[in-house]
Amino acid sequence: MIKGLFLLCLITILSSCYEVERNCSAFRTGTFTYTTLVNSEIQISRFYRDSLFEIEEFMGKIDTSRVRWINDCEFILTKLNPQNNLDKKPIRIKILTTNRNEYTFEYSQVGDDRNIVRGTVVKEN
Repeated sequence: MIKGLFLLCLITILSSCYEVERNCSAFRTGTFTYTTLVNSEIQISRFYRDSLFEIEEFMGKIDTSRVRWINDCEFILTKLNPQNNLDKKPIRIKILTTNRNEYTFEYSQVGDDRNIVRGTVVKEN
């Protein structure tokens, strides 16, 4: 009983000391790659982001979006030239964790908290 209580206390103390790294400012600008699965094929998206815009090349198409940072780790992307009604809806991106040259994030359309997708982006430079 005492060993079990000691182990429980030890686990609680060690897990409460763990803090997720979030150095989001290092990922505000630069060139990035994101690998995803589309129709059972691996596709690579490559994009460049500066303080105002993000230019993405994906499946042979280039899109430009305006970037608006909400806080250090969350921003909104709005396409400058939407091709349809779906493209007109802004995308919310939230950086969850960072690690050296990559970050894990989640994204969804603004206002749609039911369809959140997660992924990992690698910074090239």
